Amino acid sequence: MQEEVQNKTVTLAINTSKLTVKELKQALEKFLAYQRNYKNGKAQTKDVVHRGKQTVKQLAAQNQGLTNIEITDKNIKTFDRVARKYGVDYAVKKDRSVDPPKYLVFFKAKDTDTLTAAFKDYTKKSVKAKERKDSVLDKLSKAKQTIKELPTKVKHKELER
Repeated sequence: MQEEVQNKTVTLAINTSKLTVKELKQALEKFLAYQRNYKNGKAQTKDVVHRGKQTVKQLAAQNQGLTNIEITDKNIKTFDRVARKYGVDYAVKKDRSVDPPKYLVFFKAKDTDTLTAAFKDYTKKSVKAKERKDSVLDKLSKAKQTIKELPTKVKHKELER
């Protein structure tokens, strides 16, 4: 796996439209320096900056202060969509000690204004979902019940001769 990453890195560094001798020399020097550091156990990797949904540990590692909000709603997926829409970095932790479980949403302290707007949109969507009309299947089952409750006509046919 690591060899594939190294090969792709070298390929990416060397893959240019017009490759000069100077660029090839620089690419090989960088590759050899990386190889030397990697063999010594000092491989340099850049810190990956996570965006969107993350773990609490990844969010805390960004050293920007954390705040949290409780959500008791079961439908946390709608919050995920809204948070992605607003570009909020957040982490969701489920608290199972309470019945029904509640969710703690951790986010960066600097994202407070953005998160406020995201929560307004989230609450708007959750209220709208509750007001949503009945589905077609629900309407069909109600219609079946009303038909069953209607009195039936009794037909008496008598033949007279």
